[in-house]
Amino acid sequence: MNFVEMMQVFRKLAINAGDVIMEVYDGPDFDVKSKSDASPVTIADERADALISAGLRQAFPDVTLITEEQSASHALRAQTFFIVDPLDGTKEFIQRRGDFTVNIAYVENGIPVRGIVYAPAQKRLFYTQADGRSVEETGDLAADTVGATHPISVSNPDNAALMVVASKSHRDAATDDYIAKYRVKDMKSAGSSLKFCLIATGEADLYPRLGRTMEWDTAAGDAVLRGAGGSVVRFDDHTPLAYGKAGWDNPFFIAYAPGVGLQK
Repeated sequence: MNFVEMMQVFRKLAINAGDVIMEVYDGPDFDVKSKSDASPVTIADERADALISAGLRQAFPDVTLITEEQSASHALRAQTFFIVDPLDGTKEFIQRRGDFTVNIAYVENGIPVRGIVYAPAQKRLFYTQADGRSVEETGDLAADTVGATHPISVSNPDNAALMVVASKSHRDAATDDYIAKYRVKDMKSAGSSLKFCLIATGEADLYPRLGRTMEWDTAAGDAVLRGAGGSVVRFDDHTPLAYGKAGWDNPFFIAYAPGVGLQK
């Protein structure tokens, strides 16, 4: 696989999808529909999905594509595949909170080895380079012009004063009980896969998720975090979170900087 070409395609598609999403976000009120699992979907999800899917299929026609918004793709199985959430954080999008992202990842043998996370309302763009190391790009974030990139890396955490990030829309008592096992300096809430990116940049040390997620919710953020020196493990046995599972459901997990002393 040509990772230079792949990341160029990922970057252009993510930014163009972000532009499509922001046209809806900044426009008049939009309709919100419910999918079969009762989760919300908007025209922004659908337009971004169509754009990304067409671009990936044109550039890499032989790679299996799994995307949240195309239920037929959920029946596919492959060792190597793209996995896409065209608008992660739809609830934040609907409420115009800004914490939503475009997620595109490439998975090999259960591991998300390359990925991009773009938060268009916040103008933050994180991705793995061709060599697998993660960067944040700043500047205009134009699809056809790459701006300045800065290597990102996880923190060297102080276990007596941890920075914790938790879900904005799915916080619950079980999560709070688990966080209480740590000595926490500060805690912030964030939506979508931005939580992985905040650990990747060292802005947070720990993100526990004791709730349902799907692989398209996490793969891109997982790739970015891995490329910054971080890890994502299962909550139950602390083994690495794997991808390509039947049903695409994730178990509970913990994303963290490796210096964190994980609790059971």
